[in-house]
Amino acid sequence: MKKGIYPAVMVLWLLTGCDQRAPKADSSDHQEPPNIVYILADDLGYGDVSIYNPASKISTPNIDRLAVEGIRFMDAHAPSSVCTPSRYGILTGRYCWRSRLPQGVLRGYGRALIAENQLTIGTLLRQYNYTTAAIGKWHLGLNWVVKKGHEHALQLRENNADHARIITDMDTSDIVFSQPVEDGPREHGFDYSYILPASLDMPPYGYLRNDTLTAFLSAETKGNEVHDKDSPNYAVGAFWRPGKMAATFDFEQVLPGFTDHAIDYIRQQAHATKPFFLYFAMPAPHTPWLPAKAYNGKSGAGLYGDYVTMMDDMVGKVLQAIDSSGLSSNTIVIFTSDNGPYWRPSSIEKYNHRAAGIYRGMKADIWEGGHRVPFIVRWPSKIKAGSSSNITTTLTNLIATCSELVGGPKRVKSAIDSYSILPALLGTQDTADIPQIVIHESSQGMYAIRQGPWKFIDGLGSGGFSPPVSEAPVPNGPKGQLYHLGDDPSESKNLYLDHPDKVNLLKRLLDSIRDTTQMNHEK
Repeated sequence: MKKGIYPAVMVLWLLTGCDQRAPKADSSDHQEPPNIVYILADDLGYGDVSIYNPASKISTPNIDRLAVEGIRFMDAHAPSSVCTPSRYGILTGRYCWRSRLPQGVLRGYGRALIAENQLTIGTLLRQYNYTTAAIGKWHLGLNWVVKKGHEHALQLRENNADHARIITDMDTSDIVFSQPVEDGPREHGFDYSYILPASLDMPPYGYLRNDTLTAFLSAETKGNEVHDKDSPNYAVGAFWRPGKMAATFDFEQVLPGFTDHAIDYIRQQAHATKPFFLYFAMPAPHTPWLPAKAYNGKSGAGLYGDYVTMMDDMVGKVLQAIDSSGLSSNTIVIFTSDNGPYWRPSSIEKYNHRAAGIYRGMKADIWEGGHRVPFIVRWPSKIKAGSSSNITTTLTNLIATCSELVGGPKRVKSAIDSYSILPALLGTQDTADIPQIVIHESSQGMYAIRQGPWKFIDGLGSGGFSPPVSEAPVPNGPKGQLYHLGDDPSESKNLYLDHPDKVNLLKRLLDSIRDTTQMNHEK
């Protein structure tokens, strides 16, 4: 496999602006383009899924079934270790640090992050006659209409933005909730959308169908299980923040409700003449952990594990809808997670369950537990059942993969961080063009680069939630972290001082990739 291809190819491609065109497949392969169902879990850990972790305290038979019937990737990574930037990367094929949000996440009233006219997976597939839908958690910002006379408040927030070049939250007194939002899913490639603005623990608590609230936000919640940020119980359990909500909003019905909408959409498409793409972004198992009573005690990992069990059951219902609608043979099902698990060391000790498996850290961290995710793809008759792949891949590769799949180019110009992994899916030997270099980013803007078995982290600490978050270098000590994941997958031995040449090489590669595109921030 070719090494070091990513920077050279990227720089040349940026300078020339040329797409790398894929050879057209035989026309018979494209007479019936496959439907695509992309199921995105929220904060699900690599070690939560029982087929990835036999020691898991949670049984996930439906996710496991997908792996038995398809291909399982062992070294797949979210573009970031937190929600918003990962979702941005999935939908646009670009790392989020190229956008106006170089680190962190948006809130429920944050402004739209995807730039106008930016290509997304939705707009790409619509070019190939696909019908598209986004159902579930959005968390990429929406341009809520600002009240007349309140524009100054918007400008003030823009002027006071810190690391972000985008408004990450707004005061509700500045918003007109009776008008449709702008720059939502419908403006970014989705024919139909039924979404929650952000995470289920962030206001506003209400649904938007095709950019319009389905019910007025006439009620308020004081929040639930709210603890001080210094408390070990902060943001765990049935936690949600205070804020505006629809009077009929039921937190416990969000996961099953979204699943029902996804099932209805699939059934509606069963007799359609066009192929469809469904982006089903589940709100679980992100907080609040709200398993239905029928799932209480079904796992050995407490409330969290029971919620994962319920989520797995919802995956099973979606698969059943595909099967019963007669769509299975020509529907690609992709299952993955937006980042690692929110699972503290105290929870590991209490339940003896390692949500990140053997990997160090958790959601938000630069360590593997923050961004290594389960990634499973099923396509009957095309993908070998029960197969696995050890290639290093990232979720930004969706756009390029789908482009080649439908007969388009392997590289899509604006999806600069997307490479087709179709050869790996189909089990061919033509995987040399898939770069084995991936960039990682933590919630606080710490960066890492992966090349083959080597991982260089440009800083000390987790850069996220796990202590120590950051450390100052000591005289004659390491200034960063270097791990050989082949020998040390748990990142327990820092080799920074042992391999200075490797540190310098990876540091230069990381800087060159980031510097090449820092000038290209979206407006």
